[in-house]
Order: sequence, then structure tokens, then C-alpha cells
Amino acid sequence: MTYAPSHTPSPGRWKALSLCLVAGFMTLLDVSIVNVALPSIRQGLDASASDLQWIVAGYALAFGVVLVPAGRLGDARSRRTVFAIGLGLFTLASGLAGAAPTSGWLSLARIVQGIAAGMVAPQVSGFIQTMFSGQERGKAFGLFGATIGISTAIGPLLGGVLVNAGGVEHGWRLVFYVNVPVGIVALLLVPRLLPPDVERRKESLDPVGVLLFAAATFLILWPLVEGEDRALSDRPWWILGVSAALLVLFGLWERAFAARGKATLVDLSLLRVRSYMLGLSIGTLYFAGFTSIFLVLTLYLQNGLGYDALQAGLTQMPFAIGSAVASTIGGRLVGRFGRPLVVVGLALVAGALLTIDLLVAHLHGDVGIKLAAPLLIAGIGGGLVISPNVTLTLAEVDPRRAGSAGGMLQTAQRVGSAIGVALVLAQFFSALRSEHGDFAAALSTSMHTTVAFVVLALALGVVELVVSARRSGQEEPVPSASARAD
Repeated sequence: MTYAPSHTPSPGRWKALSLCLVAGFMTLLDVSIVNVALPSIRQGLDASASDLQWIVAGYALAFGVVLVPAGRLGDARSRRTVFAIGLGLFTLASGLAGAAPTSGWLSLARIVQGIAAGMVAPQVSGFIQTMFSGQERGKAFGLFGATIGISTAIGPLLGGVLVNAGGVEHGWRLVFYVNVPVGIVALLLVPRLLPPDVERRKESLDPVGVLLFAAATFLILWPLVEGEDRALSDRPWWILGVSAALLVLFGLWERAFAARGKATLVDLSLLRVRSYMLGLSIGTLYFAGFTSIFLVLTLYLQNGLGYDALQAGLTQMPFAIGSAVASTIGGRLVGRFGRPLVVVGLALVAGALLTIDLLVAHLHGDVGIKLAAPLLIAGIGGGLVISPNVTLTLAEVDPRRAGSAGGMLQTAQRVGSAIGVALVLAQFFSALRSEHGDFAAALSTSMHTTVAFVVLALALGVVELVVSARRSGQEEPVPSASARAD
């Protein structure tokens, strides 16, 4: 395995990493924690279905659009400053969301939250790239992977606890207020724990590239996150054609901008880095399957079986536990085993999800307990995918461009998540109508798509292993001096 050139370890790097992971956890948690609070928000603010859609979609759209420009801004100016501004804005927006008197206020606060989250997220991977090297970088990304897995899986549980504690009127407000004290403490620790930025030459921020890329990303995400319970045929897919045209213009602009000796928004040389593009593709496919699991499972448990938010969250805890443990271990082992570790993880996830698909139609009584084992295995597999894949994807990336490279990776994951959620939820509700309200059958039908995405990622990883093995076998040994003389 090839790592980026090593450097002098940053003093206090593990404390700095802890701060980064806390901030990353908050921003990723808000992707899933709000879902279980939506019924309370609807009742507490008399919100319409359209309002609820914007409360969810506004965050996702803003988050995805800002990732790459914010990563580039941190690379070109000050990673610590962008991190601090994003963290402060996220904390403020969380307070405003908790105090929202109307659904429109809450929707706007969620958009600001998403912008702030998009500013913070790429700085985390950028700090890991610059503060760590060698095997330590794998361990650090292992902890980052655990944070991603836990925040996604534990969101429904924490949301359920807070909603139950505060009741219908105040429970959903606690979902947002919980970020405020944590954010304030984290913000105060930024100047003490995060390393100062090294002296760097001022580079162009490529404003034209930023606008083109942001607009293209927004138009890709819009039909995917808008109207999650709508049939796929009812969505404005024509927008994707406009997005494709903008991406072509973006590529042409970046090449022209680079030819003038300017620093571009996206490092075009990354497109020629095999490990980066492979990891980007695997991550996109995996997140397309991984993220939607919790949405359809929560719908099945709460609407189908009558579980409350807390019970539904507890059912998904085995995944979070397995993911946390395996991500930490995977980060330590990735330097030794490389890509095969990711392939093993994908195989475990695919097998566990297939098991859930086959079991769910036959489960009666204590369903949550009976799903514990396959969810635990899926979590273990996920832990062996996320952090090792991030480590391998960024291994050959120049740490000076780590923010924009990490932003691209996370943007791909957000797009993958949006694609998976759009397809799986549309399939779930369609099956629910055709099966006359049979939630178990709807879950099983939608699980086919989640399994398919993970299997595609697995196939990509296996093909890469086969190609790499053949290349290694075809390499001829260098002849010795005596052989050349003969």
C-alpha cells in the first residue's frame, strides 16, 4: 500500500482528531436524527408534508453543494479558520432551529445548518491527511469511519430518546438544542487543539468553477431528495440533463483555468489516480445501499410494527456497535491487507442484508431481537468498508489538496446516498400500495435494491483484485547481471 509522503507528526494530533470527530459526528448525526422527530414537528408546528420535505431536503442539498468548495477554501486559505466558522455557524443554526416558531423558520435554519456542515466535513479528512502519516493515518481514518457509521446508525436512537424525553411539544426541539452546548465547547477548543496553518501561497479560489460545480451538484441532488415519497416517474428528471451540461462546462473551464497556471477547484490529476477513482466509485455505490437501510427499517418498525422512536432506535443499535468496533480495527489492519479488507467487508454487508430480506417476511414477535444478529454482522462489514476505503482512496493524494479531495469523496457519497434513498423509498411506498399495506413485504422488496448496490460495489472490488493479481503475475523479474552477460 502506498501512502502520501510522510512528514513530521503534528504534536497533539490525537487531541485535535478528537475535536474533529466530535464536530464531524454532530454534522453527520443531523442527517438521520431528524427523521424520527418529523411526526412531532408536524404536530408541534402544524407543518405540511411540503414543509417536512424541506426540513429534510434543505439540509441534504446544502450539505452536498458546499462540500467541494469548502474543501478547496480550506486548502487554499486556512483549514482551521474554515472549520471554526463552519462549527460556529452550525451551532448558531442549531439553536435557531430549536427555537423555530414556524415551519418556514425551521426549514431556513436547516439550510444554514447544511451549509455549515458542508464547511466542517471536508476539513476533518484534510486535517487527518496533514496531521497523520503511515500506519497512524489508517488508525485515524478508522476512528473517522467509526464516527460515520455510528452517527448514521445511532441517529434514530438518540432522536427517539430526545423526542420521548421532551414530548410532542418540546421533544423535536431537543433534537436541535443538543448540538448547542457541544458546539460551544468544541468552538472554544479550536484555537487550543487544532494545529495552526502552515505558511502557504495565496491561490485562486476559482469562483467560476465553484459556481458551475455547485449548480451542477444542486441539480443532481434536487430530483433525488425532493419528494422522497413520490413515485420516481413524478420527479423532474429532465433537470439531470441541465446538470450534465453544467458538468461539461465545468470540465472545460477547469482545463482552461489550469492551462493558465491557476489552481482549480478540483485537482484534475486526481481523475488519473487509480486508487482514488476506484475508492470514489466503491464509496458511492456502498453509500447508495447503506444509507437507505435505516430509513426503510425505521418505517417498517414504527409504522408497520408500532414501535416507538426509542424502540426503533434500539433495534438498530447492533449495527452501530458492530460498525464502531470494526471501523477501529479496520483502520489498524488496512495497511497490512489493503483492498481485500474492503472486499471482505462488502461481502459481509451483502450477506447480512440478504439474510434480513429472506427473514423479514417470516418474523413474528420480538422482531427487533431477531434482527440483531444480521444487523450486527452488517455493522461489522460496514466498519471494514468505510474507514479502510477512505484511507485507500486518499492514500496517494497530496495532503495540500486533501480538503478538496476529501470534499469530492464525500460529495460522491452524498450523491450515492441520495440516489439510494430516492430509489429505495419510492420502491418501498410502491410495494406498500401494491401489497395492501404489508410493511414486511414492502421492506423485503426495497431491500433488493440496497443489496444490489452493495453487490455492485463488491463486484467492483473483486474485479480490481483480479486485475491487480494478473498485473503482478505478468511482471517479469529483473534479470541478474550474470544472466544479462550470458
